[in-house]
Amino acid sequence: MSQQIFAAKVDDTARSGTSRTLAIVIDDFGNGMTGTEEMLKLPIKFTVAVMPFMPTTKHDAEAAYKLGHDVIVHMPMEPNKGLKSWLGPGAITADLSNAEIRKRVEDAIDDVPHAIGMNNHMGSKITADERIMRIVLTVCKERGMFYLDSKTTPKTVVPKIAQELGVPTLGNNVFLDDVYTEQHISKQFNLVRKHLETHDSCVTIGHVGPPGKKTASVLLQSIPEMRSVAHFVKLSDLVRSSMIDPFILPNP
Repeated sequence: MSQQIFAAKVDDTARSGTSRTLAIVIDDFGNGMTGTEEMLKLPIKFTVAVMPFMPTTKHDAEAAYKLGHDVIVHMPMEPNKGLKSWLGPGAITADLSNAEIRKRVEDAIDDVPHAIGMNNHMGSKITADERIMRIVLTVCKERGMFYLDSKTTPKTVVPKIAQELGVPTLGNNVFLDDVYTEQHISKQFNLVRKHLETHDSCVTIGHVGPPGKKTASVLLQSIPEMRSVAHFVKLSDLVRSSMIDPFILPNP
């Protein structure tokens, strides 16, 4: 860890009065979705998950990078329920060959500028499949990337395979906006606070799109109070911390 990065983390910790950390991830960038502008105006560092091969993929990734946010690939993966057409181009589906899976993962990484990690868009079927996730995580390892398991299924094999391969991995703890109302999003943010009462770190996922402006509004209102509970970090900060303290990751 560079002295500059370490100093920034110390300053954040001193300001919040705590060593607890909160990593916010916002999914579904790349398609000019509602709330994109509001999210990028938030006065905190967070992680921007960008879908590949979409109209604003490169624009959103470049904008996030210039603001100092982490950029990761929001990889579309087949769910147990739902239409494949919902996934968008270049998706990983269970009927693909090993070679095609590898090609799609590599192409997706190449399409998202500045990407340093990956998480799954949907994917309840794929993240429970050892064959497929071994290929996905092998490519991540080859590219020096970490993987965030969005945990869209309790049957996920990501922690197991990632540990076998030696890929840095994190796990989502709270979905903020699975229901598109400010009341629900505020309730979920209370779950984030509760999680931090008994854990050193928390990863929470929100979205641009239908809930985008509402999620951005709740986050903006919550920032001052949260600074007294935890300091805001990017996913890469948690990965760096794990190199010093392997127990810092939500999903070691």
